[in-house]
Amino acid sequence: MNQGWIYREQVKTIDAGQTVLDYYTKKYRHSNQSQWQARIESGQILLNRASTNPETILQPGESLEYHRQPWTEPKVPLEFEILYEDLDLLIVNKPSGLPVIPGGGFLKHTLLGQLKKYYPHQTPTPIHRLCRGSSGLLLLGRSQPAKSSLAAQMRYSTAGQDNSQLSKVYRVLVQGNVKSDRLTIKQPIGKIPHPLLGYIYGANAQGKYAHSESKVIQRYDNHTLLEVTIFTGRPHQIRIHMASVGHPLLGDPLYIKGGTFAPIQEKQGTIPVPGDCGYFLHAYSISFVHPQSLKKLVFECSTPSEWNNLYSK
Repeated sequence: MNQGWIYREQVKTIDAGQTVLDYYTKKYRHSNQSQWQARIESGQILLNRASTNPETILQPGESLEYHRQPWTEPKVPLEFEILYEDLDLLIVNKPSGLPVIPGGGFLKHTLLGQLKKYYPHQTPTPIHRLCRGSSGLLLLGRSQPAKSSLAAQMRYSTAGQDNSQLSKVYRVLVQGNVKSDRLTIKQPIGKIPHPLLGYIYGANAQGKYAHSESKVIQRYDNHTLLEVTIFTGRPHQIRIHMASVGHPLLGDPLYIKGGTFAPIQEKQGTIPVPGDCGYFLHAYSISFVHPQSLKKLVFECSTPSEWNNLYSK
C-alpha cells in the first residue's frame, strides 16, 4: 500500500463551463460518473484548494486537485541493471513491465520510485520516453548541466532527420515475414477516437510528421526481427508505424494492421490500453555526446533472455 497521490491540474479555456463532475467523467474515463461523484462529495477533489460539489461550474485558470487515496499497486519487476554512471548521467537497463514514471495505477512501483531509494536528494531525470512494456536502455540526467545538454540533444534528434548527436536504435519482433530488407515509414501519428478511452494515438493522416527507418536482422517462420531507428519522438511511434505497414509488433494487445486499435468485443472484461504489455520492443542502442567530456558515447544492450526461444522458431 502506498501513501496516495495528489493529481494537480489547471482548468483550460476549452474545458471551462463544465461542471466538476462532467469534467472528470469525460476526461478520465477509467472511472464512471458515480465513482467521480462519490470522490467529489467525500472531499477527495478540491477546487481552488477548497472542497466543492459536483455541479459547480468551472472557470478558466482555476486549480483542481484529486487527492487519490492510498492503494495497492500492481506487481511489476522492480529490479533493473545500472550499466553506466558518473556525476552527470545514468544509463539503466529497464525490464519490460516496469513503468518509468508515476501514472495510472503506479506510483512507487516505477523506475523513478526505485531510484529515489538510491538517490533520495537528487533523483536522476529521464531524458527520453520508454513505455512500460518496452525493455532496454534508458538515459537519465543527474547534474543540471547534463540534463539541459542531453535534453537539447534529444529535442534536436527528434525534430527531423538529423540524429548525429543523439541516436536511439530499437530491436523489435513483428508479426509476419517482412519482405523488404529496409523500410522507410513516414506515416503521420495523431489522436484517433476511441469509444471508451476518448482517444488514443494511432495512424492519422492529419497527425504530426513521424519518421522511422527499419532493417531486417533475421526472418523466422511467422515473425521477423527488425532494427528500427526513429527520427521523431511520437507516442508509441514504433508500434504504430510497424502496424501501419502491416506488421504489428508480436504480442501487441492494442495496435493492429493499419496502425489503429483492436476491435472492442461486447461483454469484454477488459479492454486493451496503450500501457498494456506483451509486445517485443527493446531499446538496443543509444549514442550521444557526453555533456562534460564532449566525447561521443555509444551503449548497447542485448535483448532479454525470454526472446531467445522466439529466435529459434
